[in-house]
Amino acid sequence: MKVFISADIEGIATTTDWRETHTQDPLAAPHAKQMTREVLAACEGAFTGGANEVYIKDAHGSGQNIDVALMPENVVLLRNWSGHPYLMVEGVDSSFDCAMFIGYHSAAGRAGNPLSHTLTGRPVWVKINGRYASEFMMYSWACALEGVPTVLLSGDEMLCRDESELHPSLLTVPTKSGLGSLTKNYSPDLVVKNIRLAAQNAMRQDLDAAKIKLPDHFAVEICFKEHTYAEKVSYFPGVKRETSNIVTFESACYYEVLRTLKWVL
Repeated sequence: MKVFISADIEGIATTTDWRETHTQDPLAAPHAKQMTREVLAACEGAFTGGANEVYIKDAHGSGQNIDVALMPENVVLLRNWSGHPYLMVEGVDSSFDCAMFIGYHSAAGRAGNPLSHTLTGRPVWVKINGRYASEFMMYSWACALEGVPTVLLSGDEMLCRDESELHPSLLTVPTKSGLGSLTKNYSPDLVVKNIRLAAQNAMRQDLDAAKIKLPDHFAVEICFKEHTYAEKVSYFPGVKRETSNIVTFESACYYEVLRTLKWVL
C-alpha cells in the first residue's frame, strides 16, 4: 500500500511562537527536529500497518524543514514548491491508498492555537460553504478530489475537534491546546508514540469506507485584515468584493477553488 503524508510545523508538539516556525531563525532548529520525529513516527506506524511505500510533502514555509538524511529507504520526501494548486499535498494522485496529515493547526479565526492561520497571515478568516476553512480541510479535500481518503490528523486539540466530522474514519492525535498566546504542550515523546500507534491503526481500517464525496458546489468567503488587499484581489477573475474587507467567489469545481485560493491568499 502507498501512503501520502503532508507535514506542517505549527501543530507539532513543541511550537508556541512564530519564531520557532521560521527555519532561518536559530530558535526553529529543535522544532524542525521534532517535526521530523513526528513524521517518522507516522511512517513507522504506516509501515507496521501494511504500507510498503510512503511519500512525504514537507508542507511548511520553504518546504525544506524535515531532515532528509533520516528518511528510510522506502520513503520519498517532496521538498520546496512547484506552484501547483495542491500546495500542501502536491504530489498526491489516485495511486495512493490513503493520506495522513501531521503537525497541522487551527484555521484563521479559530482560537485553538497561537499560530492559527490559513495559508498566510492576510486573512482574518476563510470560509467554504459557511465553514471556517483550515489548511487541513482544504488539502484533505484535495486528496478526496483524487479519490484518496484521509485517515489520520495530528495537531492542536481544537483542530482535531473541528475536523473530526469531515472524514468518517479519521483518527486524531492532539499535540497541544492553546489559550491566547499560551500553549499547553504535551510530551513530545508521548506525541510521537501516539502518532505511531494511530498511523498503524489508521492503516488497518477499511480504506474504501474512509472515502468521502465532496460537495457539489463551493461558496468561498475571505475576510482580509487589510481592505487594500481585498481591493487588489477583487480584480482576480470570478472574485467579487462584498465589503471593504470581504471578497467572495463560487465554483462547482474544487480544483478551481484551490487555484483561486492559491493566487488570492
